[in-house]
Amino acid sequence: MSGEGRIHEGFVPGRHLIDAYGSGGFRFAEMSHRGSILALPSGIHAWDVAEPGAITAASLAPVLAAAKEVDLLLIGTGLEIVFLPDALRQRLKAAGIGLDVMQTGAAARTYNILAAENRKVAAALIAVS
Repeated sequence: MSGEGRIHEGFVPGRHLIDAYGSGGFRFAEMSHRGSILALPSGIHAWDVAEPGAITAASLAPVLAAAKEVDLLLIGTGLEIVFLPDALRQRLKAAGIGLDVMQTGAAARTYNILAAENRKVAAALIAVS
């Protein structure tokens, strides 16, 4: 993806809608980023997860750290829906974070709708080609 800018040091502050996805990355905030992203109320982070098996409590640590600002986490697992282990689901539930797992495109679209409504939503999106 080409774009006017890149994520600086892995983080773009502020809430941004996802303008486009595909070609191995995402467009948002008049920028493009190759790779996966975490969209949190505080900003968008580069996310070092390329496949669903790499989604762990450690990879979701920024979401867990923001639990007071996040009621719902949308996880886009790529082109196929892949369910997360029960232990990880329970960890998020214990932190007060609801979870919805879906394809990356659906997760990005749902995130945009909920973020535009100013809901307490975050998204962990695996990049797709």
